[in-house]
Amino acid sequence: MIVILFFLCNCVSSSIIVKQRTSKYEHLVFIMIILMKMGRLKIHYFQHVPFEGLGSTGEWAKTNNHSLSSTQLYNNNIMPGISDFDWLIIMGGPMSVHDELQHPWLIEEKRFIRQAIEARKTVLGICLGSQLISAALGASVYRNTEKEIGWFDIQFSAYAQKSSLFSHMGESLKTFHWHGDTFDLPDKAILLASSAGCKNQAYIYKERVLALQFHPESTLQSLQQMIENGENELRAGKYIQTEKELLLNQALAESNRKALFTLLDRWAE
Repeated sequence: MIVILFFLCNCVSSSIIVKQRTSKYEHLVFIMIILMKMGRLKIHYFQHVPFEGLGSTGEWAKTNNHSLSSTQLYNNNIMPGISDFDWLIIMGGPMSVHDELQHPWLIEEKRFIRQAIEARKTVLGICLGSQLISAALGASVYRNTEKEIGWFDIQFSAYAQKSSLFSHMGESLKTFHWHGDTFDLPDKAILLASSAGCKNQAYIYKERVLALQFHPESTLQSLQQMIENGENELRAGKYIQTEKELLLNQALAESNRKALFTLLDRWAE
């Protein structure tokens, strides 16, 4: 940072010689703009259905002045160039990673995720996104023993509790789930969290790739949209709550938002 400021000061000094009438205030504004842009991330996200967007993750990005771009795969949007982003976020969706006949873009998406990981990009996958990362890394994705729909606790591993990314969450977090599939851990991945209904809830891979089976980004709006588009799945089950239970627990979205913001802040450092 000292080197950067020295460089900027030299730029300012040169600018003063060229434009002596420019005020000191304008130079300070110039320096502030440069510094703000230096900390700005280019975030690209993959969206699989209209009703599963970024949720509170988008709020975090906008609050921190990061740029956002997206590929709406359901509209057959073109993939970005690998050099076009710093972070790749892969959202959820009701399809399986194996539904390539119904959704041919899944083939290219999994190939692109692998390329992004190999290019050492920061990659975050949520729900289906975590399963797509797993498939891209060669791990198996398959039906979980039980569907998990509702607000349930996840327990963090000893590794996660000592990790700078998750230490603020303590031993457990009550968070939102909506999934029927699960995954095996990819080779060299480290387990971060489990739940009673699903062993592999989260893992980290080579410090740059984070897979979350649960939905910490859920908001009241996203929750309502998922219920409207998936109410046929709300049938009696060991880990399936009723619509009433889902909405009664919506206050938990705020604690999840705070936990997610802290995680993303630390990851962006």
